[in-house]
Amino acid sequence: MDSYIKKGYFTQKLDSAGNQHAELFQYDFSKLPIQPAKKDGKELMISVNMPGRKIDLQVWSAQVGRITVYLLDADQLSNRYEDRELTSQLYGGNQDMRIAQEILLGIGGIKALRALGIYPNVYHINEGHAAFLTLERLKELLHLGLPFHVAVETVRSATVFTTHTPVPAGHDAFPLGMVEHHLGPLFSEMPAHKQDILNLGLDKAKNLFNMTHLAMNTSGLRNGVSKLHGQVSRDMFREFHGNIEPGEVPIDSITNGVHMDTWTAGEWKKLFHQYLPESWSDHQSNIQQWQAVSIIPDESIWHVHQHLKSEMIGFARLNLMEQRRRNGESEQRIQEVHQYLNPKALTIGFARRFATYKRANLIFNDLERLNKLLNHPERPVQLIFAGKAHPADHPGQDLIREIYRVSQMKEFAGKIVMLENYDMNMARYLVQGVDVWLNNPRRPLEASGTSGQKAAMNGVLNFSVLDGWWEEGYDGTNGWAIGSTGEADWDTQERENTDAIYRVLEQEIIPLYYHQGEVPHSWISRMKHSIQTLAPVYNTHRMVEDYTTITYLPTANRSLRFVKNGYDLATKVADYKQFIKQNWHHVKILSVEDRAAKKTTEVLAGSEGPPAKKEITADVYYGPIWPPDTAVEIIYYEEKDGSWEQMIVNMQPTGDFLEQIQRFKASIPAHLIHGPHFSVRVRPISPNFIHSYELPIVTTTLQR
Repeated sequence: MDSYIKKGYFTQKLDSAGNQHAELFQYDFSKLPIQPAKKDGKELMISVNMPGRKIDLQVWSAQVGRITVYLLDADQLSNRYEDRELTSQLYGGNQDMRIAQEILLGIGGIKALRALGIYPNVYHINEGHAAFLTLERLKELLHLGLPFHVAVETVRSATVFTTHTPVPAGHDAFPLGMVEHHLGPLFSEMPAHKQDILNLGLDKAKNLFNMTHLAMNTSGLRNGVSKLHGQVSRDMFREFHGNIEPGEVPIDSITNGVHMDTWTAGEWKKLFHQYLPESWSDHQSNIQQWQAVSIIPDESIWHVHQHLKSEMIGFARLNLMEQRRRNGESEQRIQEVHQYLNPKALTIGFARRFATYKRANLIFNDLERLNKLLNHPERPVQLIFAGKAHPADHPGQDLIREIYRVSQMKEFAGKIVMLENYDMNMARYLVQGVDVWLNNPRRPLEASGTSGQKAAMNGVLNFSVLDGWWEEGYDGTNGWAIGSTGEADWDTQERENTDAIYRVLEQEIIPLYYHQGEVPHSWISRMKHSIQTLAPVYNTHRMVEDYTTITYLPTANRSLRFVKNGYDLATKVADYKQFIKQNWHHVKILSVEDRAAKKTTEVLAGSEGPPAKKEITADVYYGPIWPPDTAVEIIYYEEKDGSWEQMIVNMQPTGDFLEQIQRFKASIPAHLIHGPHFSVRVRPISPNFIHSYELPIVTTTLQR
C-alpha cells in the first residue's frame, strides 16, 4: 500500500445544529515546505527496534528561519500498516499506540540526531512525551563502559525538562507490563539494568511508569511555563522530592512567549517602525524602547485598529456564509450574514482549544443579563467564538453545540457567532481584530496560555481570569481581571467569575470603550499601556533569553565539566550520591538544646523593643558521612503580608567532631520554642549540585 498516511490534525466543520464534524485529510509532503534530510547525498532513514519488528523512519527537514527542524515519518512501505499510522496524526489511538509514538519520538529522535552527526551539549524535553530519549543516551554511555549510576548522572547533567501540564491526568503513565513489553528490545541490549531503568520512571504510589517521573529523574533543571504554573508544579511534585517544602521543590518557571513577527499585524509593525527605535524588532524584550508607544498619535492607533477590525469582520462573515452554504441553508439565511457583526460595536473574542476547563460558555450563565449587554441601543456588544474540541472530547463538543445554539436565538442573531475550523490563519484575524480578548479558565488549570499574548501585541485588551501568564502580566491597568476568592473551589469560582464578567463589563469595559466619541482616548491609553507592559515581556525573544541564561548555558557548562577527563566529575558526583543514599540512615539528630525557651517566653511577655535572640544547639550523629557534606538548618515561619513565610537559619559547627557526633549552633528569635515553633533538619549538599535539592534527602525533628 503506497498511499499517504499523513493526516495532521483535523478540519472542523459545523452542521446546522452546531455539531462538530472532524474531517481528516491527507498531506502531500511534496507540496509542503519540507524536504528529505540527506546524509552523503542519500535520503536519511533510521530504524527503531520494537517487539518482534523494527520500524523504519524517514527523516525530513524544515527550515524555520535560521533553525532546522527534523521530523520523523513512519509512513514507509517497509513498515506494517499499523506502524505507518504511528506518525500520521496527533492525539490518536490507545495507550499502546501512545507509548509506541513516544518511543519513536525519544529513542528515534536520538538515533536521527546521531545519524546526522549531531551531539548536543543540552537536550530539552518538553513534556514527558520525549523522555525516552534519556534511555537511548543511557544505552550509549553504558556501551562506552560507564557504570549505570555514572551514566545517569551524565545524562542528567545535560538535560532540561519543561512541564506544560498543571493536572496529574495530563502526565502520561503506563502499566509496568506495557513498558516492559514495548521496551523489550532496549532492555535486551542492557539486561542487567532493566529494573534500574524501570525505577527511573516508577510512580510507587500508583505502580505505574510515569513519563514525567522519568524526565525529572534524568534532568538537572526543570521548569513550568508561568510563575503560577511553577508553583502548581512544585505542589504537584512535592512528594516526588521527599515532601520538602513546596517552595524548595526544584522546579523553576519560565513564562511562555509568542513570536511577535508572526502574530503582530503588518499595520502595527509600520507604526512601531515609525515611532520606536529603528532596531526595535531586534530587541523586542527591551522594555525601555516600548515607552515610545505613548507618542504614537491616538488617531493613528485607532485607524489601524478599526481597519484590522473591519478585516476580521469580513473574514468572519465569509466563514459563516460558507457554513450555511455547505449545510444547504436558504439563500436568505446565507445573505443575512452580511448584516452580522457591527464594526462599531465593542467586540469580544474567545478562540482556543475547546476543553471544558476553559469554560467557553461561562458568559452564558445569565442570558437575560447578557441580552441587556449585547442589545443595548447605544452601547452594543458582540461575541465571536472559535475553536476545536478533540474528536474524543464529547463534553468539549457539547460546549461548541451550546454556543452555536445560543448564537441562533433571535435576540443574539448576528451578535454571537461561532466560526468553524479555527487555525493559525483565523487566529491572526481574531487576535488582531477584536477589541477585547476573553479568557476564563478554572484557576489554576491554565498552565500559561498564549492567545492573549498575541492579542496584546496588537493593542487588544485582555479580560481574563488571573491564571497562567495573566496572573503575572496583569498590573491593574493594562487590561481587566475576572476575579475570584483566593484558592476557591470550582463552584465558588463559577459564581464569582460569572459575576465578575458581567460586573466588569457593565461598570468598566463598556463605559470606557464608548467614552469620548469617535476616538476613545481613554481606551487607547489603556491599549498603549497594554502594549508597553506586555509586548516586551511575553515574546519569544525574552523567553529564549530566559531559557538560555537560566537553563541552557548552566546545563551546557555542567555537561562539559561532567564528561571532561574521562567522565571524572560525573563519576565523583554519582559515587557521592550513591554513598549518601547508602549511608544516610545513620544520620540522626540526637538532641536540640532550647533551654531558654520557657524563661525567655516569660521575660518577653509584655516587653517591647527589637526581638530578643537566643542560641540553639543541636547534636547530629553522622556515622560514616562527613559533616561538611551536609547543611544543618533551623526552620521556622514568620507571618508576612497575610501569609506564613518559611525562614531558614544555617547552623554552624562548634567544637570537635567526636565519636561521629558534631554540635551545631545558631541564633533565632527568642520567643520560638522547639517543636511548636521551629524544627532542625539535616540535608546533603555538594558544590557540584545544580540546585539545593538535587538529592532530596532530609532528616528533621518534626514540629509537634
